[in-house]
Amino acid sequence: MSTRFRLAIFGITCLGFIGLCAPISSAQVARTELHAIPTLTLSDHQFLIGDKNGTPVTIAGALRVPRLGTDRLPAVILVHGSGGIGGNVDRWSQELNSFGLATFVTDSFTARGIQSTVANQALLGRLNMILDSYRALGVLAAHPRIDPKKIVLMGFSRGGQATLYASLKRFEQMYGPEGATFAAYAPFYAPCFTTYIGDEDVSDKPIRLFHGTADNYVPVAPCRAYVERLRKAGKDVMLTEYPDANHAFDNPLLKVGPAPQAQTTRRCTMTEEPAGTIINAVTKQPFTMEDPCVERGPNLGYNAAATAAATQAVKEFLQVTLKLN
Repeated sequence: MSTRFRLAIFGITCLGFIGLCAPISSAQVARTELHAIPTLTLSDHQFLIGDKNGTPVTIAGALRVPRLGTDRLPAVILVHGSGGIGGNVDRWSQELNSFGLATFVTDSFTARGIQSTVANQALLGRLNMILDSYRALGVLAAHPRIDPKKIVLMGFSRGGQATLYASLKRFEQMYGPEGATFAAYAPFYAPCFTTYIGDEDVSDKPIRLFHGTADNYVPVAPCRAYVERLRKAGKDVMLTEYPDANHAFDNPLLKVGPAPQAQTTRRCTMTEEPAGTIINAVTKQPFTMEDPCVERGPNLGYNAAATAAATQAVKEFLQVTLKLN
C-alpha cells in the first residue's frame, strides 16, 4: 500500500499514513492512531490449505484510545461487513470507547482497491478477513497501551463470519500471531452456511453470536444448528436472537428495505470437501457466486430496540469476560 493515501474512518480524514489528520466527528477519545497492518490477499483455497504465497498488502487500522495514561487497556477489534466501514462500526466504537475500552477498526477493502463486495462477493475471498484479523491482533497485542490478554474480536456480516471462524483452532494454528490469542468472539449476523473441516474444534474462549430473526440476507437458522453442534462439543457459545430485526439491524443509517443488488447465499449450503475446496452441498461441485442458489435483493435496516438490547448485552458480556471494574 502506498504510504500516501486517503482514509476516512470514524470522521477522521488523513493524508499520508502519519500525515495531517483532521477530526470531523463529535466522538470524544483521548487519542486516535492509524496503524499499518501487513497481511496477504489469499483465495479461500489458499487460506484453507495454509498456502501463504499470497499477494502482500498493507491494510490500515484505526486505534481509538479512550483515555490518556500509561495503563494497559482492554480492546475490541471491529471488523466491517461487505459495505466497508459503516455507521454501525462507528456507533459501536463510540459505545465501547465510552465504556472504557480501546477500539481498533480494520479496513480490509481500501488498500485492496475495493469499496464494497455487496454486489460481487467474489471480489475478496470470504476467509481473507480472518487472516486480516489475526494480523491486526499481532499489531495490537504489541501496543504499549493495550492489554494483550484482553483483546476481543467483534465483526458484522462478512466481518461477523471472519469473527466466528477466527475461533477455529485449525485456522489459528496456521495464521495466528505467536503469543497472542483473542479473549472472546462476538459475531453479529454472521453467515453460518458453510461447514468447515474441524469447525467444532474452536477456542475455549467465549463466543457470543447476535442475530435478527427477520434476517433474510443471512438467515439465523444455520447459526442455530452450528451453535448446537458447538454446545454439544462442550464449547462456551451462545446465540442471542432479536425479534423483527433485519440484517444490519445495528446500523442507524440504514432504513429498512430491500438491497436490490446485494448478493445473498441464503439458499446455499456449502461444505469443505475435500480439504481446501468449498463445494455446493446440493450439486457436489465447487461453489461459486454464479451458483443457482445465489440470489439478490434481501432486506436490511435499522432496529432501535434490537440495537439497544444488543448494546446492553455486549457491554455485560465484556464486563464479565474482561473482568472490568
